[in-house]
Amino acid sequence: MYASYVVLLGSCFPIMRYASIHFDTVNNNAIRFLAGGILFLIMVIAKYRNEVSKLLAEPVMIVKLLLIGVLMTVNMYFFMNGMQLTTALTGSIFSILGMPVATIMASIFFADERKKAANPRFIIGCLLSIAGSFLFIFNADTTGHSENFVLGSAFWVLAITIAAMQNLLVKNLAKDLHPVVISAATATIAGLIYLFIATATGKIQELSTTPDSLIIFLIMAGMFGMLVGMLMAFYIIRKSGVITFNMLQIMAPLSTAIIAYITLGETISTIQAFGAAIVVVGCTHSLKANRVN
Repeated sequence: MYASYVVLLGSCFPIMRYASIHFDTVNNNAIRFLAGGILFLIMVIAKYRNEVSKLLAEPVMIVKLLLIGVLMTVNMYFFMNGMQLTTALTGSIFSILGMPVATIMASIFFADERKKAANPRFIIGCLLSIAGSFLFIFNADTTGHSENFVLGSAFWVLAITIAAMQNLLVKNLAKDLHPVVISAATATIAGLIYLFIATATGKIQELSTTPDSLIIFLIMAGMFGMLVGMLMAFYIIRKSGVITFNMLQIMAPLSTAIIAYITLGETISTIQAFGAAIVVVGCTHSLKANRVN
């Protein structure tokens, strides 16, 4: 499960990077979230209808789902803009910066997460991962794009901070509700919000001149991305916790680098490759500590 998530997540970054180049952020997110939401709703109707009854009986759960949906909407807006202004691999590596934020927040609210965070092996692994990520970032090729890189980095910081808050809510809710139902509600809410914004601003008209092949690509990318970035992510948070989830996220750079090189022609320097390797070593070290716990 963990290995599959890392590989699939790594492939998501180049796909989203490609989509961000060809679609406005609002239209992009509207189509992707609605495509994923419809897929999840079909899954809920087919197999998890009993979970809906549980949800309707608990108004607090509905409020939490609405909040997760709103946070996901804001998070993905900054995420896609950050992706558009940087590169697929930079986006993957930048996720490392969310680890300290997520770790601190999770440690405050959950005793099991505090136990993981206090493990010396976990701390050493985190420090290695952070060092490797900064080694990559400070050696990124931003020639001629320095202003965009800085703005894109700012968007990434906002996205990962919001994502940390969102994942705490997911962990709290996943104790009582299946991840498929959480994913269906979150994706649908976010998709409807983006659809409303796209309609209100007139951006949706841009889709009339977009080739059908690109729209079909975005729909399929949305389904794939939601299955990996939402359903699998929520399941891992439920099963293993927020900290373990964040450690897995930062192991994606190597698969991202390979796929981005093949599909987008993006390159990585020797120093950046060394930094990415340090991230993986540190992450693996931390995950072993979590297994011990």
